[in-house]
Amino acid sequence: MRILVLGGYGVFGARLCRLLAGSSALNLLVAGRDPEMAAALCRTLQGPARCEPVEANRDRIDAEALQKLGVDIVIDASGPFQSYGERPYGVVQACLGAGAHYMDFADGADFVEGIAAFDAQAQARGLFVLSGVSSFPVLTAAVVRLLSRDMQTVVSICGGIAPSPFAVVGKNVIRAIAGYAGQPVKLRRDGQPATAYALTETRGYTVAPPGRLPLRHTRFSLVEVPDLQVLPKWWPEVTDVWMGAGPVPEVLHRMLNGLAWLVRWRIVPTLSPFSPVFLHAVKLLRWGEHRGGMFVEVKGRTADGQVLHRSWHLLAEGEDGPYIPCMALQALVRKVLAGQPPVPGARSAANDLEVTDYEALFAARTIQTGVREHRSVDGSSGVFRQLLGAAFEGLPATVQAVHGLRGGEADGPRVWTGQASVQRGASLWARCIADLFRFPLAGESMGVTVAIDRQGDVERWQRCFGTQRFTSTLSAGKGTSKWLLIEKFGPLRFGIALVVVASKLHWVVRSGSVWGIPLPRFLLPGGDSHEYELDGRFRFHVEVRLPLAGLIVRYQGWLVPKPPSPPR
Repeated sequence: MRILVLGGYGVFGARLCRLLAGSSALNLLVAGRDPEMAAALCRTLQGPARCEPVEANRDRIDAEALQKLGVDIVIDASGPFQSYGERPYGVVQACLGAGAHYMDFADGADFVEGIAAFDAQAQARGLFVLSGVSSFPVLTAAVVRLLSRDMQTVVSICGGIAPSPFAVVGKNVIRAIAGYAGQPVKLRRDGQPATAYALTETRGYTVAPPGRLPLRHTRFSLVEVPDLQVLPKWWPEVTDVWMGAGPVPEVLHRMLNGLAWLVRWRIVPTLSPFSPVFLHAVKLLRWGEHRGGMFVEVKGRTADGQVLHRSWHLLAEGEDGPYIPCMALQALVRKVLAGQPPVPGARSAANDLEVTDYEALFAARTIQTGVREHRSVDGSSGVFRQLLGAAFEGLPATVQAVHGLRGGEADGPRVWTGQASVQRGASLWARCIADLFRFPLAGESMGVTVAIDRQGDVERWQRCFGTQRFTSTLSAGKGTSKWLLIEKFGPLRFGIALVVVASKLHWVVRSGSVWGIPLPRFLLPGGDSHEYELDGRFRFHVEVRLPLAGLIVRYQGWLVPKPPSPPR
């Protein structure tokens, strides 16, 4: 099969070619205005697919040229689709004339919406013409179908993508963002068609698949994507649809928000002339964790009126995240090769893939997903069960027992007893800090008692090592600490991620404050702290380290339930 990739050596086109190069059944024609750049990419592609560089200008391509190349599928990966000039669908028309299937990366809502004008021609020729074959709206629509599986009515849909600060961004993506920043965007709001302004509306969100290390709380801004118009067509009863992007570092993001308001207030007509400056800034301002994510949140009602609130979370580590927008095209090409092509017609591709199609591709990379059921924390569910969601059930039985038992005023605290060994740091700073928190003194095989008193959505943990006692409270975070466990020691407050790896529950500190003043990240405590099961007992390993001070305390041991006192 011969596939022509227009813009094939661009940022997204090159990623797509790398994904498709693994199939021996494909002949990839890497097309662009510069044949030398196309040839250079072909030399780097690894895989059995045959690769040919082709000189082609998407603005001038016609049916005759496609017929000479003998292509079966044309993929437009060039863009920006928001500014395709007087003949925005020239490539589509050329494909229809040449009898070639067509797909694109289009992220422009109006462009994707307008593709339906060619539906009759495409059906008559037995061709599929699919637009918007990317995360927005293909993956988002598939996720909405997953989350709303038992909802009779979908009330609201919200989603966003947070790329890694180290992900390479193409100039056409920057041109598209600069072009629509501050410009009117059509969406659904309060059940009615409405107009908002791109990058002037923001929402905070924490991407956190259950049991995984979440992204840090991220600022998302409204973007002009096909979902805003496509999703209400599939769920006509939906009252609100909102989609955003969360680029980092946040300082750059906030600057872009401010400039978008200048366009909104008509102080400047457009930010398009500044796109080269933005591209340079994106390349220069890079710091933080090399990981990205995505979320989709759906609220709806069942047939009996029950309100359901679910969210789907995705995390991608390192270089794997930037490939996700290309995976919809990869999955569809795989279906064509397997003899399961999309049905003929011209349309948005929002209904042509399901989450299961993506999962097969995610499994080969460090990409994890998970679904959360949003329910209030109470004494019956417990803080840990609420934060861990489905990951809680994967914990060993003894770890579940410590964190899942009911508690409250009626039956008092649950008490666990056991033994532990304690080490303390040797430096003066370490000793002072350990004494301040009343951490246990060093010793071997000392008796331990832990009393857990759960009152509503707060747990009070009192730990006694020999004669040394220290207490903290645990609760579920809110706002910028969403999906984090909040542990408080007097004026100190720490946000802790609960991460499940190989049946162990790890506690990872992600934020902290003292008297409400945020602590810089370099002052946050670290160390390997986890819980697990061994020989039928609950085991714990807690380590607290601080910059400069080094090890503060390390204690490890086991616990078993204390037998109830006999009745008097």
